[in-house]
Amino acid sequence: MLLAVLALASLAAAGPALARRPARPLRPRAFASCARLVGYERSHFAHTRGLPELAPRPLSEPAIGTPLPSAAPLAAQPQQTAAEGSFSTTNNQEPGVEEPDILKTDGSTIFAVEQGTLYAIEASGPAPRILDTLSLGSGGYASQLLLRGGRLLVISGSQALPLGTGPLGVAVPALVPSPYYYAATTTITEVDVRDPAAMSVARTMSIEGTFVDARQNGASARIVISSAPRAIAAPQLRASAAGWVPQRRFHSLITGHRYTRPVASCTSVSRPVQFSGTGVLSIVTIDLDRGLYATESTSLLADAQVVYGSTGSLYVATQRWIDPRTPATALPGSMETVIDRFDATDPEQTRLLAAGSVPGYLLNQFSMSEYQGYLRVASTSAPIWWTGGQPPAGQSYVTVLASSGGTLSQVGQVSGLGSGQQIYSVRFIGDQGYVVTFRRVDPLYTIDLADPGSPRVSGQLELQGYSAYLHPVGEGLLLGVGQEVGAGNEPSGAQLELFDVTDPAAPRLAARASLGAGSSTAVQYDHHAFLFWPATGLAVLPVSIYQSGVVVPPVAIPQASAGGTQVPPAAVEPAAGFSGAIAFHIGSAAITELGRIAHDPVDGVSPPIERSLVLGGELFTLSSEGVMASSLSTLARVAFVKFPAPVPSGVGGGGVASPPAALPAH
Repeated sequence: MLLAVLALASLAAAGPALARRPARPLRPRAFASCARLVGYERSHFAHTRGLPELAPRPLSEPAIGTPLPSAAPLAAQPQQTAAEGSFSTTNNQEPGVEEPDILKTDGSTIFAVEQGTLYAIEASGPAPRILDTLSLGSGGYASQLLLRGGRLLVISGSQALPLGTGPLGVAVPALVPSPYYYAATTTITEVDVRDPAAMSVARTMSIEGTFVDARQNGASARIVISSAPRAIAAPQLRASAAGWVPQRRFHSLITGHRYTRPVASCTSVSRPVQFSGTGVLSIVTIDLDRGLYATESTSLLADAQVVYGSTGSLYVATQRWIDPRTPATALPGSMETVIDRFDATDPEQTRLLAAGSVPGYLLNQFSMSEYQGYLRVASTSAPIWWTGGQPPAGQSYVTVLASSGGTLSQVGQVSGLGSGQQIYSVRFIGDQGYVVTFRRVDPLYTIDLADPGSPRVSGQLELQGYSAYLHPVGEGLLLGVGQEVGAGNEPSGAQLELFDVTDPAAPRLAARASLGAGSSTAVQYDHHAFLFWPATGLAVLPVSIYQSGVVVPPVAIPQASAGGTQVPPAAVEPAAGFSGAIAFHIGSAAITELGRIAHDPVDGVSPPIERSLVLGGELFTLSSEGVMASSLSTLARVAFVKFPAPVPSGVGGGGVASPPAALPAH
């Protein structure tokens, strides 16, 4: 497929600072009554026929195949917090803003979700061991975790049919998935993990809709859910608010208390000035110091696409509705993405502060960044995901917005960028922006954002291939994880590129490492799969190398075991030449492979490694089959803990453990 990038070179000579663009009244307004809400939804349903807006998807997802001075050096983004940096945490975009993931740790216990089961693994002892397991039921296979002290939130989603099929009798284009699903349910489970050896469910809340994303600021967790109205498939509900506003169901296993109520009242649901779909975007705010019963909701009639969180704000980007069957040649010439800014400083609620818009579409959460009161946004006018054929050549933008009087107003912009190309990866750090694009070469562009009113291109570097993820790894160093390309411009293998951006006007390639033909890494579409440990310059990423019938040699590192030193026999992997994780040392001018880690094979094939973390001087890696501890200094195997076969019990199976004691009685 054609991959795109932001070609900023033609605009290297940026114009003078742009005057503040006159702000349009974009702030959503609440409905005065349920009758007004129902009338609004019914009138737009007649036009949209219930089809949702189509959301952009990562350009490298598995289904596709695989204020500082402008010249100041970059600082490495630390992944470790607490306990003087003794363990790594989730690879979050913003320091101090936690993102949900399948693996969390408090520095002594690892909590992980695999195959619908929650595991508590002791990691601070001489060898890791499983302390307890908890089944999450049929909806737990794609669960995400947030951790605060002795409370763990498990965010799960039920399986559901895509909107536009089944009862509707209308087929949504198969090449681009719908951003939400009919009859989907998001379940939030509060698990008491004060004693990891005896985990128990305290409370649950089920909300109609699909989980989009979440952020945790201190004790406050904000869960973003996109709900397709039940009225779409149930005509008898179209005259009632119950058909359009999603329900939430609460159950306390401590007291037995239950309730079912709308996620928000009609008069607290807002509608955007620019119609953004008949779905309901809900932000559920949970005070983790008090528990799941302390929950408030903010709702907006929109279809959520991208979520970004800073230390003080939560931003949700949505697009105005367009019939997904519209041919590419008939797309509107001035598409916009609306961005709503919510307050993330109040631990008990999430209040809408301002709304604004940028031209085009956003790639992912890294397309947004808040810095010194400004929001920087990278966007592209023409989406490559459109099903009506290749869209017309577009352009890209970097827009700077400021919040004032309830409106996010444009104060500066680099526009007219990259004819026929699209943004492929973005990273904003301090007052510098780094943008990678791709068509036949990989340009890395440095963008000077020191003057918010006049952003400009500082420099550029062109290479073959592309980087899909950018990560700061030291002073003036930026690591790109992406793909090499073959003669036909198709991805041919994963690669790492180390960029020296100490001088933004002259970025240069400091080092490069190829992972070989047929290789790929999940880091290209999921940044949580990447680990960087600044203390030693260690970078770890999951890698799969597909070479049919290849015999994989053993890792050339002695393996420690109870019986002494041993090297496991070579494994024949018919589908993958290698499946595991590769560790690198990132220096100032070199990328050095330190070794490879593979978990014990199942039926001759090693399972893919999904996550890695540093804890207590050891490197832990997670796969669907278990957790392995390796020496942080040598990568020598310390122990492998195999997960038992899942047992159908727990949250989804009715076998929930006894309620915990001494938690608030709600």
